[in-house]
Amino acid sequence: MTPRIRSLPVERIRPVNTALLIIDMERDFVNEGAPCETPGARRLVPVINSLIEWARRYQLPIIFTHEMHRPDRSDYGIELEFDPLHCLEGARGCELTSGLLVEASDYRIIAKRRYDCFLGTDLELLLRCKRVENLVCCSVSTNVCVMSTVLTARNMDYRVLLPSDTTAGSSAAHYEAALLCMSDVFAYITTSAAVTQLWE
Repeated sequence: MTPRIRSLPVERIRPVNTALLIIDMERDFVNEGAPCETPGARRLVPVINSLIEWARRYQLPIIFTHEMHRPDRSDYGIELEFDPLHCLEGARGCELTSGLLVEASDYRIIAKRRYDCFLGTDLELLLRCKRVENLVCCSVSTNVCVMSTVLTARNMDYRVLLPSDTTAGSSAAHYEAALLCMSDVFAYITTSAAVTQLWE
């Protein structure tokens, strides 16, 4: 089965109400041999950079999230029943992978303790203060942190655009299943080319 592809509601998507959310492009998820290495994650860097350049051109908020856990493991909950130890505060695994076009003016959501970028962070406050209605979401892992965030965003009435060529999952099967599920009622599945041509 293939994801449902809808036409983007272009009349509702404008630079003044759109933000780019780059989820957990950290060393522990992207780098070769990392504890939670996501297959195909490194090939996303240039594609995500094209979105970053597009967002800067139109002065969109650019938001990077960082999953982080306390070194004493006190905030993992049951996550370690499913995932290996990763993203400990103070360790290099929490750093963004190399090659991303990051600037000091970009926003950071740090100390993200759960898969969902909204849970226990100030992401919602930032988006509301910036009057954001549309979120372009990308990065890893499609079937875990990205999907968790997309579902919450949709339930908060954010319109989510998900360029499929800017995401990667923990396996091909999980990636395809996640796109299929999100395409039903949670996100507009699209491409980076379609997004960057929105206001051309």
